[in-house]
Amino acid sequence: MIVVLLNAYIALLAALVWLRVIRLNLFWKLSPILVLCLLLVGFFIPMTWGAPSGPALVGRQSVAIVPNVAGEVVDVPVVPNAPLKAGDVLFRIDPTPYEAQLKSLDAQLQLAQLRLDQMTQLAQKQATPEFNVQQRQAEVDQLKGQIEAAQWNLDKTTVRAPSDGFVTNVTLRKGARVAALPLAPVMAFIDASETVVVVELTQNTARYVEPGQKVEVTFKFLPGVVAGGTVEQVLPAIAPGLLAPSGSAFAPADFQAAPFAVRVKLDAPELAERLPAGSVGTAAIFTAHVKPTHIIRRILLRQTAWLNYVNPF
Repeated sequence: MIVVLLNAYIALLAALVWLRVIRLNLFWKLSPILVLCLLLVGFFIPMTWGAPSGPALVGRQSVAIVPNVAGEVVDVPVVPNAPLKAGDVLFRIDPTPYEAQLKSLDAQLQLAQLRLDQMTQLAQKQATPEFNVQQRQAEVDQLKGQIEAAQWNLDKTTVRAPSDGFVTNVTLRKGARVAALPLAPVMAFIDASETVVVVELTQNTARYVEPGQKVEVTFKFLPGVVAGGTVEQVLPAIAPGLLAPSGSAFAPADFQAAPFAVRVKLDAPELAERLPAGSVGTAAIFTAHVKPTHIIRRILLRQTAWLNYVNPF
């Protein structure tokens, strides 16, 4: 933009000289440098904190699907990248061993309940101590707890979607054996209920950004389109500022000014749903400072939006 304005001034100056409206003396020869300094100091430098801009990224929450029980997969009805509702079946594990365990516990419970009834009748006739009744009651309660756990395991042989979303890159097949290990997920479930847009800003331009401020963003995926949004928050921490527990003293490091992240909510929910996770673009945040520079930032952002048709980077 600054190049366009400076070239426009030079073209106007050349026209005035050609029309002999002004004489090309030393002042007018140096005037483009003065105009450049004026543009930098008066508009473009203040614009970096009045209407800061930075790269934007669209993200969605991912859930690593790890089964709660181990076993052989007998069915994988889920279709990759197809919309799913919360509770839809992702895959099923062979329930045979868990059904057998439940039947065994049911049989033991029936026998324990029978013994409890008999012992209760004897205790009422004072033919056995009350302690025996309490012992049989404890056996029954213990078996009931084991049956609840066995029923839970049986229910978990059917793995369901945790929320609305979709599964991408489905490589699980019938006959595979899965384990209930947290480091061995078998699917990546993408939660489509919320779209997260994050904007990176340099530390010296983020100081005036506050929740509720207006945002405009354009994405490579939608060239020519400028979407509106609102700042939700400036994330209060970034990775370089997190200190892990350690038994050693603080070690000096080469600190660098890593960018801050600003979370943005788009005004159009349907647009947020349309954008694939990983979409990148450019965003501008309009603060309460140096408002005259906002118009220049809007023009620059729209230039970027149209250049997205031909610029892949």
